[in-house]
Order: sequence, then C-alpha cells, then structure tokens
Amino acid sequence: MITNDSAAAETPSTWVRHRKADSRESDAASRMWWDSDADNYHDEHGDFLGADSPSGEFLWCPEGLHEGDAHLLGEVAGSRILELGCGSAPCARWLRHQGADVIGLDISAGMLGHARAAMSRGGPQVPLVQASAECLPFAADSFDKVCSSFGAVPFVADSAGVMREVARVLRPGGVWVFSVNHPMRWMFPDDPGPRGLTVTLPYFDRSPYVEVDDAGVPSYVEHHRTMGDRVREIVAAGFALEDVIEPEWPEWLDQEWGQWSPLRGQYFPGTAIFCCRKA
Repeated sequence: MITNDSAAAETPSTWVRHRKADSRESDAASRMWWDSDADNYHDEHGDFLGADSPSGEFLWCPEGLHEGDAHLLGEVAGSRILELGCGSAPCARWLRHQGADVIGLDISAGMLGHARAAMSRGGPQVPLVQASAECLPFAADSFDKVCSSFGAVPFVADSAGVMREVARVLRPGGVWVFSVNHPMRWMFPDDPGPRGLTVTLPYFDRSPYVEVDDAGVPSYVEHHRTMGDRVREIVAAGFALEDVIEPEWPEWLDQEWGQWSPLRGQYFPGTAIFCCRKA
C-alpha cells in the first residue's frame, strides 16, 4: 500500500520519476520491491493485517474495514475464490476458515514465503501460485469470486487487461471486488501530516510513479487511473459495477499507515473499493 510521493527521499540508489513503464518493467519492479521489502513490510504492518493470526484476517484497507463486517463478497462458504496480490495470504486464509475453496496468487516469492511460513504454524491451508495478474494461469469459468485487497491492480501497467482476465476466469454471475488507493489521493504527497493535505500533482496526469536505481532500472512502479478510468475498464470487461465504497476513517482507529492517518481521513477518502459482477 505505497503510493506516489513527489518528495520521496532521493537517496543515491533511489530516484523518483514520472514516466512510462510497460508490463515487463512493472512486473520486474514489483517482484524486486516486494521480495526485498517483505520482511520490513510485515514487521511494520503484519499485526494490523493479521498476517500471523492462526485463522488469518480479511481487511480491505488501512481504514480497518473487515470482510467479516462488510460482507462485500457475499456468502463465501462453498465458493471457489481467487485472491489476486495475496501477499502473505491473511485474507485467503480467512476465507478458507469461513469454508471457501481458495487460491492465493502473488507475483512476489518473498511475500508468498511469508504466507507459507504462516501456514506452517497451522491453521487454514491455501494453495499459492506465483504469477502476474495480467496473465492468470487458470482456465475460463474457474471461480465463483475473485478479490484483491490492495494487491496487483495498482502495480500493473495494463489494469484493463487484469479486468479482462478476471472476467475470463469468473463464472457467469461471478463477483469481483477489489480495493485500491482512492484515485484522488494521487494529487497529494504521501505524508500523513498537514503537508499531505496540499495538492501537488494533477489528478489527470496518468504518468506512473517510478523509482529507479543508479542504472535507471525501475525498482518500484505504481500506476494511476482516475475514477472514470476504473469504471470504464470494469464495464469494458463485461462487468456490472454494483457499488463503489469509500470507507470513512473510523473513530476508534488512531494508527497511521504510511500516508493514511486520522488527520487526512477527516477530509478525503484514502481507499476505493469496487464491487462488480460478471454479466
């Protein structure tokens, strides 16, 4: 859950660019980033995500919206479900605990290693697949539901292609629910404090946020789509968009997560959750 920061620290090994990044570059950067950052990510966010929970947890966003309360996927028991960008698979393991038949997919071996470590301690067991969300290694009509909690979608160059791939592997009437950074957040620096309340980038600038090393090789890539872009991609893939949820910051949550904070949560949404159904 990292987003663009036009004032990111520019160390000798990390430089920020806003430039094109194709699928090959984006996938390679995501593997590199999440493999190298997996340990730090879980040290910082693992408890909140329930990464080490015996039965997993399913949080949709840093605002703390839990699938057990929201039921965005509907009845999951007995359903065959694919999670895209599963990371250490707390969501997939939670779904399995609820009686679903689940597969977790992620591009990062490092993140999947954390999933295997969690499952080695017991609890629900979930098959894991390492692959890009742009080319899902499953037959057509394989799943009843597909979900993604801040996984895959913001990091791929061809998110419209991901929508088509999800439509392909879903059965007719199947459910597709995914959460991403709210598109309007692109305009603001990644700062949980007052600086993060000031617009610094055009909302309509779709140039990807790219961090490159000294050799100019992308080490982190995130792609921006406007709200309208997301809707058009969903509809073009053959989905009916049933709801868009913009979680409000809850009163009980005083924890910051990167750019997410109680301060910013008072003024504008940090997350958009798209609830779709295949025709």
